[in-house]
Amino acid sequence: MSRLTPSWPPVEVEPPVAHPKAPAPGTKLGVHFDECFGCGDAHEAGLHLRSAVGESQTVHSLFTVTAAHQGAPGLAHGGLLACAFDEALGATVGNLLRKPAVTGKLETDFLRPVPVGSTLHIAAKLDGVAGRKVYVSAAGHLDAADGPVAVRARALFVIVGVEHFTTHGDVEAMRKLADAHEKAKKDRQDWEINP
Repeated sequence: MSRLTPSWPPVEVEPPVAHPKAPAPGTKLGVHFDECFGCGDAHEAGLHLRSAVGESQTVHSLFTVTAAHQGAPGLAHGGLLACAFDEALGATVGNLLRKPAVTGKLETDFLRPVPVGSTLHIAAKLDGVAGRKVYVSAAGHLDAADGPVAVRARALFVIVGVEHFTTHGDVEAMRKLADAHEKAKKDRQDWEINP
């Protein structure tokens, strides 16, 4: 049983509708930005989260806990687990709705320890949309998609314009993202819209 507050979404919402160009179920999702701590490859101790689109507006992500991710000896740091869920939930919003969005609120419910060497199978789903607000939730299963639930999370994401990133982000990082977009277009690959 979850210890998160009972009403979710906490406001009246519309059913989420996936964008017509959202990746199809079974599609493996790429890294949206190589320097992203959550999914990118530039950080050796990053989370290196890998995701794929599932059925019914879900995204399935894998996070393998390494020694670099521990808090207590031999156990994953709670903040890094929250980071993994933020990344998985954000990948769900960005890839299925194809709109740039940022985390407005993230709640986590830690149900059991997550040992170093284990893999969390995170199943995230869109729960509803209210204007610019997008509600998503996820469960993290230990070592198998049907393993015991170790962490539950839910979040509110807010859809923003690209100017949010150009105004508040690093100019050099935005240039790298634009360069990656141009390279992907030349390689005829799809580009993840959610920076």
